[in-house]
Amino acid sequence: MTLKRARIFDALALLTVIIVVTLDQWTKALVVQYLSPPGIGPRIPLIGDYLVLFYIRNNGAAFSLFDNNSIALVVLIVAAIAIIAYLYLRMLNSGPLVYKLIFGMIIGGAVSNLIDRAHHSGYVVDFISFRIPQIGFYFAIFNLADAAISVGVFLLFVVVLLSGLHRSEEKQGRVASQKVDDGQAIPTTKSKLGHSKEQDAQP
Repeated sequence: MTLKRARIFDALALLTVIIVVTLDQWTKALVVQYLSPPGIGPRIPLIGDYLVLFYIRNNGAAFSLFDNNSIALVVLIVAAIAIIAYLYLRMLNSGPLVYKLIFGMIIGGAVSNLIDRAHHSGYVVDFISFRIPQIGFYFAIFNLADAAISVGVFLLFVVVLLSGLHRSEEKQGRVASQKVDDGQAIPTTKSKLGHSKEQDAQP
């Protein structure tokens, strides 16, 4: 990969971060303006009772994890940022586009939620409520930044898994090719059977 192409990929990753932060902050501003006060404001159904907009203040991490547990939350955020920064720096000016875009989603979501915490003295604005009332399922209320982080982590897992399987297949192909080049090809079942019959026919 040329340096110019790698820099274009890095620029697209930065653009992804900007888009995620912009959309998340814009939707949060609309929610605060039109769905206040938090916890008791209006509920806006998007898909019946299954997907509803409802404004709450979240003092925990994504999806209200570690709510009111500041030590665990700080450790989680610091560890996550350190891992993401390390992985991205390893691919700076290199690496495929798909990885850059995925890291852009994750970093954008994390940055936007950090902006929220700094702006609102510790809490973030959550407003997307997914639930299935018929079976009593109520998912934690979240925001677009949480969604970007979650989708990014899922896609990263899938890409890493598929990449590992692809490398394993390539390695097996190289080993088989090397055996053929060295004259060590394994005889086929047909040749084995034919050889056995010839031996049995000999007196």
